Amino acid sequence: MNIDGKPWRTIWLEDGGRSIGVIDQTQLPHHFTTRSLASCAAAAEAIRTMVVRGAPLIGVTGAYGLMLALQADPGDESLALAFEQLNATRPTAINLRWALERVNGVVAPLPPEQRADAAKAEAAAIADEDVAMCEAIGSHGLAIFRQLAAARPPERQREPFNVLTHCNAGWLATVDWGTALAPIYKAHRAGLNIHVWVDETRPRNQGASLTAFELGREGVPHTVIVDNAGGHLMQHGQVDAVIVGTDRTTRIGDVCNKIGTYLKALAAVDNGVPFYVALPASTIDWTIGDGVAEIPIEARSPGEVTAIQGRWPSGPAAASAVEPSTAGIVSVQLTPDGSPGFNPAFDVTPARLVTALITERGMCSASEEGLRGLYAGAKENN
Repeated sequence: MNIDGKPWRTIWLEDGGRSIGVIDQTQLPHHFTTRSLASCAAAAEAIRTMVVRGAPLIGVTGAYGLMLALQADPGDESLALAFEQLNATRPTAINLRWALERVNGVVAPLPPEQRADAAKAEAAAIADEDVAMCEAIGSHGLAIFRQLAAARPPERQREPFNVLTHCNAGWLATVDWGTALAPIYKAHRAGLNIHVWVDETRPRNQGASLTAFELGREGVPHTVIVDNAGGHLMQHGQVDAVIVGTDRTTRIGDVCNKIGTYLKALAAVDNGVPFYVALPASTIDWTIGDGVAEIPIEARSPGEVTAIQGRWPSGPAAASAVEPSTAGIVSVQLTPDGSPGFNPAFDVTPARLVTALITERGMCSASEEGLRGLYAGAKENN
């Protein structure tokens, strides 16, 4: 992605590989800032506090976190402790454990003095593979969008092709390109007249803050909507397709994504709108069948529900405000004192509601048969 004319990935090596740089997503969309992470503990904290977020990016950050731990102490105990410290940060997204196990499998058999360099190489390989997979997802999704756009009635051919997405499954959630947003970027660059309905995605508002930021910088026409508006738009024929990402996909095609995704799928099915899920292979959990029963759902702080984050206004609006202007990021309480909040971060959309899965290998039905057809010989674990 290009930000102010400069190409960016979401994670990179710094200081000769002694630290990693990341974009601080907690400051977006109002401030584009970066952080340096120089220890395993710093990487774990960045994942836990959502400085970095999105299943693929979490996995890559975890992989580099093991590298940082091994640079400090390459012994067996250090490796085991770092693995558990990083793995405990976000329980729902399968990419994290997948990436940690992949690096661990490479470095554990090696002499301690070789482990840090081997971890560095494997983490870099995971990052590069993620970019390639996401770009391939974009190409496959573009083909679907073109087919759907061409199949519309003649009187609608001049209208924008309207896509609705939930949460952020774009460049910021991966290393580059994104999953659900990759087909949108490909379509826009190919000249397709595309418009995106962006769910705000309460309570952390990743749609309103992150997806809108990405689309705006890329020049993709988009409109931010409240989460509850999606069904209304579908009823009135204003959504041609829904596309979302996933943090974990079971072997039978159930998808676990940001809370609210299930409701969008229900509305899409009720209105005959195709509902697509974009994912790389690293997001498939071959060990799980029933997603509703078996996927652990992270419960985040109730404070994310009872308060909202935003930028304090500047200019005349700030001058008339009760609080002094800081022009910074502030948190505002929404609820009465004493009202509790509950904050499940994800929900599971059953496979029966998914039109198709879009992967780096192509499109398939949301089913074990469909996934096995694309990933013949895949292991029963990640």
